[in-house]
Amino acid sequence: MAKITLIGAGSVVFTRNLCSDILLTPALQGSTISLMDIDATRLAQARDLVQALIDTRKLTARVEATTDRRAALQGADYVITTFQQGGLEAYALDIETPRRYGIEQCVGDTLGPGGVFRALRTIPVLIELGRELDALAPGALLLNYVNPMAANCWAYDRATGRPHVGLCHSVQGTSEMLARWIGVPYEQVVFRCAGINHQAFFLEFRRGSEDLYPRLRQAIDDPAIYGQEPVRIDMMKHFGYFVTESSGHASEYVPYFRKSAAMVNDELAPRFANSNDGWFDYGRTGGYLRHCVERQALAQGEFAALIAGSKTPPAERTHEYGSRIIEAIEMNQPLRINGNVPNRDLIASLPPGCCVEVACLVDGSGIQPTRVDGYPAQLAALNRTNINVQELIVEAALGGRREAVYHAVMLDPLSAAVCTLPQIHALVSEMLAEQARWLPQFSH
Repeated sequence: MAKITLIGAGSVVFTRNLCSDILLTPALQGSTISLMDIDATRLAQARDLVQALIDTRKLTARVEATTDRRAALQGADYVITTFQQGGLEAYALDIETPRRYGIEQCVGDTLGPGGVFRALRTIPVLIELGRELDALAPGALLLNYVNPMAANCWAYDRATGRPHVGLCHSVQGTSEMLARWIGVPYEQVVFRCAGINHQAFFLEFRRGSEDLYPRLRQAIDDPAIYGQEPVRIDMMKHFGYFVTESSGHASEYVPYFRKSAAMVNDELAPRFANSNDGWFDYGRTGGYLRHCVERQALAQGEFAALIAGSKTPPAERTHEYGSRIIEAIEMNQPLRINGNVPNRDLIASLPPGCCVEVACLVDGSGIQPTRVDGYPAQLAALNRTNINVQELIVEAALGGRREAVYHAVMLDPLSAAVCTLPQIHALVSEMLAEQARWLPQFSH
């Protein structure tokens, strides 16, 4: 049976969801699940949680846990990465330091100064992991959940050339949301979605031969719907297509919405008046960081209840792609996903080799991306503003070039909308200094 390794298993919510999905998949219920994390306490909790899932469901699967990454990788068939290099301590710096320069990030894990520095902390770990896989599990497939997805996967591909796919749930979640908005059963919806991670667009959204975009354009005039996703709806009105990532996220990748604290708090946040989802604190600065801190505290009780058997474990798989990809490969069972893969003649208007998010077919032959023809020019242009930053991140991470770090933030749409060049230079210098312990490649 397959050996499935999770690197960063102390991210217990991810571990619970992914391992629960794996253990609800009949073809994988005899697998070995190897958990690895550098935090022994969180790792032990993750092990106990997965063991409880196995015991409750009376399965033959086996769970093992180790702080030794090489031991976890040895003989793995699939490796799932969910780690956060630097943890919440580094993440807080990603949000708080740019804020002193007027850069208001809601999430700060994909673009912006926060996304740049998260990538610089993460990429060396991914590359080292890839080289260990060459020696310990040469046939293993990497399933990466770590943000910033596009920069991480681009650098991993450039440095290792190993098989991988970057996975996100924004396509699934957004398509389900759009179907709800227009009152169409989700199982009847067919869509075509492409672009880059967190900035892919629904190029088609239909039921059979019926184009559902006219119904969507009607739905977004409802103030209750507009209040759920004001940024994404504004983007669709002006660019013509609906984007995959939530409004809190999406507002960071373009220069239009977060030019000042007043613009965020007095103009953007009130637009979320009809939203029932406080996930990103209505787009406010540091919303997702606060969510992570609160979730960490609240999750402990839930995990303890699952381990003790006083809470019933999930009975159905989530919409995460991870378990379904492994099942499709192991069973040679055709599957379609939206995955993040190298742009090898997939979207002609985007740079070769960059990381794109496109429909992929999966079966016993692995991940097979599909080509996207006729990608709208305005969407490609918007993507390229983000890809410019990703390219400089990759140059900085692979070459240890401090200058490229400055250039990456200079080219960031949000930073450029707020700061002058001298201000950006001062910001980057400050962030390099305060995060030096996680960035040894820039110590010279």
